[in-house]
Amino acid sequence: MQYLGEILSLTVAVSGTATALFADTASHRIGALPLNLFRMALSLVLLGGFLWVVCGAPWPVHADGRTWFWLLLSGLVGYVFGDYCLFNSYVVFGSRFGQLFMTLAPPAAGIAGWLMLGESLSWRSWLAMVVTLTGIGITILARNRESHKLTLKLPLKGVLFGIGAGVGQGLGLVLSKVGLTHYEGALAAAGESLSSTWVLPFAGTFIRAIAGLIGFWLILALRKELPQLRKAVRDRKGMACTGLTTFFGPFLGVSLSLMAVQFAPAGIASTLMALTPVLIIPPYAIIHRQRVSFKEILGALIAVSGAALFFLL
Repeated sequence: MQYLGEILSLTVAVSGTATALFADTASHRIGALPLNLFRMALSLVLLGGFLWVVCGAPWPVHADGRTWFWLLLSGLVGYVFGDYCLFNSYVVFGSRFGQLFMTLAPPAAGIAGWLMLGESLSWRSWLAMVVTLTGIGITILARNRESHKLTLKLPLKGVLFGIGAGVGQGLGLVLSKVGLTHYEGALAAAGESLSSTWVLPFAGTFIRAIAGLIGFWLILALRKELPQLRKAVRDRKGMACTGLTTFFGPFLGVSLSLMAVQFAPAGIASTLMALTPVLIIPPYAIIHRQRVSFKEILGALIAVSGAALFFLL
């Protein structure tokens, strides 16, 4: 089928939009920490079932110690830190602005890859960073009519959470790349065929989810907030949105993104999949009855364009 990869990529962006909207509702109803804990547990069930069907075992049987180390570290950075920040940003100012800050993930990943892996960053990569930051700045900054100085339109707490979410996501991706590279080596050492390496991200996500589950449980325990889990379970709408967040995000989103890059050039697929911050604007505005200014739409488009430059370079 012609343009199958492009269609799948857009579907991933739509799935990401649904994930953000459901997560927004769940975060407000049951809290960011319980949502993340339940999401990690459900992810493990879904991914474990998938690995069992495809690989014959519900866990990454050939992953070695280095694979587990890097992927667990990735889970701590990407899930425990990054998603904690993301879902708390939803609580502060909603998923529309929270998703905007996720355009920081490609620049963060680029810088982390440059510092940790020695990957090169061309002048076009730095330009992409400037474009992304410009788009975010247009959206969240406004000029004070009296002092004529630029001020934040959004709460500083939410902005910091948003920055943490984008940076955590980007750094987590680089750590995942290191872990999956070790995983490929472990498979080769075990004499396993690398023809099914498309399964590796699912196995990697499984290990990352373990780190997320343990991390969020420890945070709740240290803060003596574990009783919140029983209260959250009784919130049927909150738990339903948590289940939908898990299905559309870690499970369906990962599955379709892997299929998309098989049928379309990686740069085009990644660019289309990064459209969530733009696609989320209409449904979010309708659901929450918010007016969206032209400046906010323009800023989101510029930020996404900056992220797209990373994938198309």
